[in-house]
Amino acid sequence: MAAGEAAAAGLLPAAAAAQAAWLVWVLPFAAALIMPAAGRAAPRAAGYAAIAFALASALLAASLLPGALSASEVHDQIGWIDAIGLKAGVLADPLAVIMANVVGWISFLIIIYSTGYMKGDRSLVRFWFWMMFFIGSMQLIVLSDNLLQLFFGWEGVGLASYALISFWYRDKKKDHVGREGRRALGLLDYYSPTHAGMKAFIMTKVGDVMMIAGMLLIFAFAGTFGFKELAGDTAWAADMAAAGLLVPAAVLLFGGAVGKSAQFPLNEWLLEAMTGPTAVSALIHAATMVKAGVFLVARLGPLFFALGAAGILADQFFEVVAWVGAVTALLLATQGMVNPEIKKVLAYSTGSQIGYMMMALGIAGLSDRFTDGYTAGFFHLMSHAMFKASLFMAAGSLLHAVGSRFMTDMGGLRRSMKKTYAFMWAAGLALMGAPFITTGFWSKDAIFAAVYESGNAWAAPIFAIAVLTAVITAFYTTRMIGMVFFGPKSAHVLRMESAGRLVREAPLSMWAPYGILAALTIGIGIIGFSVEGGMHHLFVEYLDHSFGIRDAEDHAVAASALPGPLAGLNPVALGASVAAFSVGIGLGYVFYVGRWADPARFVASSPVFYGIHKLLLNRWYLNAMVYWGFVVAPLWLARGVFRYFERTAIDYGMNAGLEKAVGWSARVVQGTQTGVAQSYLFVFGAGILFVALVLLV
Repeated sequence: MAAGEAAAAGLLPAAAAAQAAWLVWVLPFAAALIMPAAGRAAPRAAGYAAIAFALASALLAASLLPGALSASEVHDQIGWIDAIGLKAGVLADPLAVIMANVVGWISFLIIIYSTGYMKGDRSLVRFWFWMMFFIGSMQLIVLSDNLLQLFFGWEGVGLASYALISFWYRDKKKDHVGREGRRALGLLDYYSPTHAGMKAFIMTKVGDVMMIAGMLLIFAFAGTFGFKELAGDTAWAADMAAAGLLVPAAVLLFGGAVGKSAQFPLNEWLLEAMTGPTAVSALIHAATMVKAGVFLVARLGPLFFALGAAGILADQFFEVVAWVGAVTALLLATQGMVNPEIKKVLAYSTGSQIGYMMMALGIAGLSDRFTDGYTAGFFHLMSHAMFKASLFMAAGSLLHAVGSRFMTDMGGLRRSMKKTYAFMWAAGLALMGAPFITTGFWSKDAIFAAVYESGNAWAAPIFAIAVLTAVITAFYTTRMIGMVFFGPKSAHVLRMESAGRLVREAPLSMWAPYGILAALTIGIGIIGFSVEGGMHHLFVEYLDHSFGIRDAEDHAVAASALPGPLAGLNPVALGASVAAFSVGIGLGYVFYVGRWADPARFVASSPVFYGIHKLLLNRWYLNAMVYWGFVVAPLWLARGVFRYFERTAIDYGMNAGLEKAVGWSARVVQGTQTGVAQSYLFVFGAGILFVALVLLV
């Protein structure tokens, strides 16, 4: 093992820090390999092994924090592909270490939750195998020091997501998503686990193909996949820019992030991913797969910004990132307003909130203060990981208690599930961005400020989209809580109770993990401004040291108009954050908590609102158009080719016609074979005579 380029300051010496960085992602893979043996040893052994290995990986990630917080890094390599001079390595810089801890600790809590949620399932060993494989693949993405090694982890999370989304592959109706019989543009909007798994696998592969194309383009000019090497000598970038290939390569790499993070237009797989167990949904949506795309942009964004500052890369890459994020944020938030399935609402929310992260990272590259947007986007990633994991696990407890994924089958549950009710309010307030007390407020406000202060030509429309999306987010979150916990009990719950099946609180192994995360969103939220400031300072040092990025001097902002502890905030962004939260939660309270107005009558009373509601419920018809364009139409074309070309032209035309022609020719030739020598001599003589006449003429 080669010596690290820089030792991590703090608790661990350089060699120990390097070993810890390797083991963070190696241990989950090792756990996956021993799961079959552990499962055969004892029914519960696989679960205990998963908890132990997940905890060990998280603790090793935590051991790297002191060095990362001092802006140091661990870079360690071993031999890999000698033919092209490529080494395998780990790069534990501040970005990777913070991300590894987010992944490690939230995954650990989800594993604990899974022991209760999956209790009694007959395929537990398979479940634990893929969960640990998933965690290991994500940590490999985070800690890899080169694009090719990262791509192995990238494909690993794709494979694991396919296996876990379609985990209940027997396709029982209770495991489907959507409402049976519902159609959009004539196509069923109702999907089985196996269908959903294939859909996720295929749609993300579209992005993966784009990503590998971008990687190979860069390798063709740079001769390396290494992040440190690419940043150290940028001659390759100048050559690519001269050839007009640098921006296309950057956008192709971003295509991989679009697929994995379910951004527009590759977002439609995310909703069907809800066919997997809720623990899987929490892992995919909070800590692993969909965050992989954001991390990739965070990893490559500073490099591309540094190239832009050197006049090598134009702004188009960051404009694409910012606008894809903005469009996705609004598009998916609007659909979350009307969907009746609780996990789908949370899935729409995930795609929308990741849109915020992409928006921030994109606007960072369009500003002379790169660190503001960069910090805001990454802080929102951390904040979202906590409150979304909490919300998904709480939703899983509701599904267990009620036996239905539809919020219309719930209602009035706050007295039966008091802990889940309290924790969903805490995590929900963070998602809504409740002012001053939640992590979601500080991270979202930082994004608003970064967009508003960027000074870019696109700042105003993107800022408007961000604020509108925040209003919608507060509305659909309040709607979700109101439909589940307020109002009268649904007919479904009443039937359960009449049959003697009372709604009860989840067991400790389930509510404790999402309770811890919900408490953290409030606890960290109270000091959130200081946390964001500390992260900003850390990233200033990291970006300066690793990429030579130094922000412009503070430009004039009206922040001085704010008093005391709020003096560092932008008043426009702060006002927008508070107003968006107030309007959204107010509208949600009127319709779904206080029940002062009936939303069904409100929609039915106006053809305009009815049309909008139908449009949003049918997912803007985007999913149906994807199926018509890429599934139904190609299958129709393939069947037409088979029927009219293969069967008619080939089978009946070529095959039958050629067969008859050859048979007729054979019979003609066969007729000349008499076996009489005189006949052959006569034909031979006639032939010679014919040739002689031709030559004489």
